[in-house]
Parts: sequence; C-alpha cells; structure tokens
Amino acid sequence: MNTAKSITLTAAGVALAAALGGCAASPIPNEKIAVAQASVERAERSGAQELAPVDLASARDKLQRAQKAASDHDARPAIVLAEQANVDAELAEATAQEHRSHQAEQQLEASLDALRRQSQSDSPPAAAPGPQPLTPQPANPQTPEQQ
Repeated sequence: MNTAKSITLTAAGVALAAALGGCAASPIPNEKIAVAQASVERAERSGAQELAPVDLASARDKLQRAQKAASDHDARPAIVLAEQANVDAELAEATAQEHRSHQAEQQLEASLDALRRQSQSDSPPAAAPGPQPLTPQPANPQTPEQQ
C-alpha cells in the first residue's frame, strides 16, 4: 500500500510542478509583449508614423499577432513576434530620429550660409593693395624755413 500511495503522491507532485511551470512560463510572452508595446508607443511619439511608416506598421502588425498568439496560449510564437515587434519599433524610432537629425543639420547649414552671406554683404570690401588715396595739400605749402 505504501507503493501505491507513493506513486499517487509522486504523480500529484509532477502534476503540480507542471501546472506551476505553465504558470511561470505564461508571464514571459506578456512581458515581451509589454516591452514591444512600449517600444511601439515610443516610436509613435517620435514621429515614426510620418518618418518611418513601413517600419512602424510592421511593428504594429507583429505586436498584434503576438497578442493573438499569447491569448491562444501559444507562447513560443508570441515571444518571437513580440521580440520582432520590439526590434521593428526601435528601428522605426531610430529612423524617425535620424530624419529629424538630418533636417536639423540642413536647417543649421542653411542658417550658417545665410549668416555668411550677411556678414560678407555687411562688411566693407577689403582694400586692394595699390596706391594710397591722395590727401588734400594746402595751396601754398610753406616749409619751416619760410615761416
């Protein structure tokens, strides 16, 4: 009888361990999905909708598919899709930031060019080497001896 009781307890322990293991595995897709969701939101705030629409759309699609897989208790595809969504969202954000940096660089260059042109037109032209202008001389120059 001890053997039957031992087998029953072992089976119950294995079932409990499996159930707990299933519960422990479940938060992983949810955590990955939360990270991907935050990345998508950051990309949206960075202007990716206008500056990197393809990458942002890909991130959104993969995030939605990851959420669907998680709700279907399909952990592995949910994790993979969430990680891909995160990468796509980060790419969209970086692309948007690169576009803004490039625009800022162009504006700075345009401002510098305008300042250069303004400083060239405001400053008197540099005197060319050559004869000095004549200064007016008195009509009857007197030397110190004549005075």
